[in-house]
Amino acid sequence: MKTILKSVLLLFLLAFSLQSCEDQDDVESPAALQVNNFIWEGLNDYYLWQADVPNLADDRAEGINSFLSGYSKPEDLFQDLLNKPISKFPKGQAIDRFSWIVDDYTVLEQELQGTSKNDGVDFRLSYKPGSSTDLVGYVRYIIPNSDASKKEIKRGDLFTAVNGTQLTVSNYQSLLAADSYTLNMVSYNGTTFESNGKTVSLVKTTLDENPVFINKVITSGSHKIGYLMYNGFYAFYDTQLNAAFAELKAQGITDFVLDLRYNGGGSIQTATRLASMITGQFTDKIFAKQKWNAKINAYYEGKDAESLNNRFVDKIDGTPINSLNLSKIHILTTTGTASASELVINGLAPYISVIQIGETTVGKNVGSVTLYDSPTLGKANVNPNHKYAMQPLVLKIVNAADFGEYTDGLKPAIEQSERISNLGVLGETSEPLLNVAISQITGGGARKSQNDKGIALKTFTDVKAINGIRNEMFLEKAPEDLLRALK
Repeated sequence: MKTILKSVLLLFLLAFSLQSCEDQDDVESPAALQVNNFIWEGLNDYYLWQADVPNLADDRAEGINSFLSGYSKPEDLFQDLLNKPISKFPKGQAIDRFSWIVDDYTVLEQELQGTSKNDGVDFRLSYKPGSSTDLVGYVRYIIPNSDASKKEIKRGDLFTAVNGTQLTVSNYQSLLAADSYTLNMVSYNGTTFESNGKTVSLVKTTLDENPVFINKVITSGSHKIGYLMYNGFYAFYDTQLNAAFAELKAQGITDFVLDLRYNGGGSIQTATRLASMITGQFTDKIFAKQKWNAKINAYYEGKDAESLNNRFVDKIDGTPINSLNLSKIHILTTTGTASASELVINGLAPYISVIQIGETTVGKNVGSVTLYDSPTLGKANVNPNHKYAMQPLVLKIVNAADFGEYTDGLKPAIEQSERISNLGVLGETSEPLLNVAISQITGGGARKSQNDKGIALKTFTDVKAINGIRNEMFLEKAPEDLLRALK
């Protein structure tokens, strides 16, 4: 009898132990799985397409650690939990082209405010004519106070190789990711690219880029045309942006050209403020509307539906906005114009006349937010054991007229491509894209520039898509009440 009792007791203890382990798997994430668990929880709560990814379903939470333990690299798990990511599906089939993850949120935070490790060369990579693999780069502009600003390199310069190796679609990332490298420069003879024997050695440093690149007034007849080249929606520089508009306003401009051709995006808040500076007569009206996943939409609609709206404003942290009260604007774009830039174009369209000149934009109508490994997924009480953070897509954005379907890009009313044989000097009236805008404003009609001869290369990518904010449109942070409510 004692033997039987001992056996029963052992079986009971074994069953209890197994049950405890199973419960532990459901409740507590082992130290080795902390990052993976953070990724799953964050995407399960916030990801825009959470309902379309079976492994993010709410009922997967039970026993989730068994699934998560199958991934030794958090980056692999992140990609596998996305909805047809660009890393796994070709362009045209991919749904999520823009979510990303980093292993150091300090670097991410700096990049989202215009600080990055950068040599100062803003460039575009294009395919060589007749090739589907070899690339040629051309310099679009040089960032002031950078290493490149001290070297013999300028807008319009061409390069085809790095450290003597031809740039291709398969090696460009590794070649250009180095902290220092040498560009092998070439000249274009109208048919081919030939080495001119020149090289430029560059070193990346921690660089702050003020996105207000050019701000000036061009007088043409009775027209005083304000021209602003704005290269990134960084909230840290909103005061400088407001000051630039004060200068334009003080000079009594009659027309305005906003140059977003090299602007890959940034802060939704800054986009709203910029639109408010351009106008001023629509304060408190809806500029844009946010559409989150079903769980978050349900929360907002039941608690605070107004939080889904971005409205025109008249102040920046209590400081009055310098608004121009315009009813028409000309905006310059290229295939690198993305996200928050597109938000400004689309958000203004229901209210004023927007004449877009240049190339079709990227087509990013979705936004993200930074998620940290913390009890609420915000920055407070962040896990000290690692520095991973995510920038997943969490919302789609539409304008006041409920239009937001432009994943193929926003098409210009007047098409004008940049041509390497005639890029011109930025801010000068002879520069082709600006010349078109001035002609349109002064009565030249919708004609193209007379300076559009030469080759227009097929775009591959640009430096902003390779590095930094990666064609980003983001909230500064998720609302605290939402963070708490979902946890």
